[in-house]
Amino acid sequence: MAGRRETGLAAVAGLVAGVVTIGVGAAVSLLTGPSSDPLVAVGSAFVDATPAWLKEFATTNFGTNDKLVLALGEVVVLLALAALAGVLAARRWAWGAVLVVLLGAVSALAATARPDAGTLAGVPSVVGTIAGLWTLRFLIRRIPDASASQREAAQGRRGFLQASLVAGAAGALALVIGRTFGATARKAEQARGGLVIPKASTPAAPVPAGVDVGVDGVDPWLTPADEFYRIDTALTVPSVDPSTWRLRIHGMVENEVTLTWDELIASDLVEAYVTLACVSNPVGGDLISNQKWLGLPIKGLLEKAGPTGDADMVLSRSVDGFTAGTPLAALMDGRDALLAIAMDGEPLPFEHGFPVRMVVPGLYGYVSATKWVEDLTVTRFADAQAYWTQRGWSAEGPVKTQSRIEVPRRDTTVTAGPVVVAGTSWAQHRGVRGVQVRVDDGAWNDATLADDGGIDSWRQWTWTWDAEPGDHELYVRAFDPAGPQTGAVQGEVPDGATGYDTVRVKVS
Repeated sequence: MAGRRETGLAAVAGLVAGVVTIGVGAAVSLLTGPSSDPLVAVGSAFVDATPAWLKEFATTNFGTNDKLVLALGEVVVLLALAALAGVLAARRWAWGAVLVVLLGAVSALAATARPDAGTLAGVPSVVGTIAGLWTLRFLIRRIPDASASQREAAQGRRGFLQASLVAGAAGALALVIGRTFGATARKAEQARGGLVIPKASTPAAPVPAGVDVGVDGVDPWLTPADEFYRIDTALTVPSVDPSTWRLRIHGMVENEVTLTWDELIASDLVEAYVTLACVSNPVGGDLISNQKWLGLPIKGLLEKAGPTGDADMVLSRSVDGFTAGTPLAALMDGRDALLAIAMDGEPLPFEHGFPVRMVVPGLYGYVSATKWVEDLTVTRFADAQAYWTQRGWSAEGPVKTQSRIEVPRRDTTVTAGPVVVAGTSWAQHRGVRGVQVRVDDGAWNDATLADDGGIDSWRQWTWTWDAEPGDHELYVRAFDPAGPQTGAVQGEVPDGATGYDTVRVKVS
């Protein structure tokens, strides 16, 4: 019994030391940058090393909660290792100390390997490791010896638990402070709060009143900003002060161009409604949203830079090191490819790229929608690969024509008779020309399209089904100018899912 009790206390000592290590590292990262936070550094390294199949599994099963699941999993693993370090240290101090130092070294290396790492990026991991070692040593020494009397053991346990509570609370407080505060974050938040969005020199065309079909259960044509899907590789959202933001355009160009925030907002800005989609969106999925964007056309900046030779790609880079390779032609052909600063008339939310992000109609986000963008390198697909193309995804990523049924929902029961079937279809930068619905193996039926909000936005539709009792399957397909979408089933990798969205319903 005594041995098991000592092992349990040793595990508690390791857990508390782990909390202190993580908390102190997060607090110190206030001075060295958010990406140097040990938890963020290790998690980001894991994200970067994630193979395509695992990334696809995460987005398919957890959607926009993939980072939360990753963060929770990372914490569980680290705390389990910390508890093991405590157990080892109780038996032989050197064993536990070596495990703690190894974990600290891994996080320090991960932090210094980040693309935005500063010279002090490894400091939070080092300081956190030292604090964790001291805490572990302090608590291990307070675990009652197995040979102690019952009274001495009880007193020792009380003292140990009190010391553990104080140390754990201090570590947790440091973690909260580290994650909540920071001079850069505060300055960026203040800048966003005081930002006045300029009016567009070229406003978006008025949206017809009938773009929404008005059917309960169908997502609104204009996605609220706080419901806009978010898929990216940033475990901690970058905080960029607009006053320090710069965009550099270089590479295969005649003239290198640098754009400041003041120059951007003083430019002739364009407003456009654009639907963005994630390449990881499964057939019928919800990793797609539509919004009104305000920004500066990228075409004019590239014309000023003057691409040379056989350049065919622009490699955009985020402040956190993420890259996307966008076909040069898509940025130069006159579509509303923007350096966006606002969505829905408000400054970009931090999670969606404040102060500046890219928006390019007709391309999946992984090749075009770089958030917190700071660098555009004009180059060639043959000479450079972006973040996801290095991991097996296709290079150019045009959005595929797709549809989804939103009403009725899957596996629901409806009453026989007239049943409204409704949903959304998209063919960005080509436009949806028609939608058809099929019941079981029957004929395709033309749906009624909602008003058209533009070729760069999705389009809603409805169809009234004379439902007969029994179990049925509903299918939907959309038409773009080239014809109907393909019904061939393909997964998300390497260039987007295809197939008909199918909904099973029971008619009573």
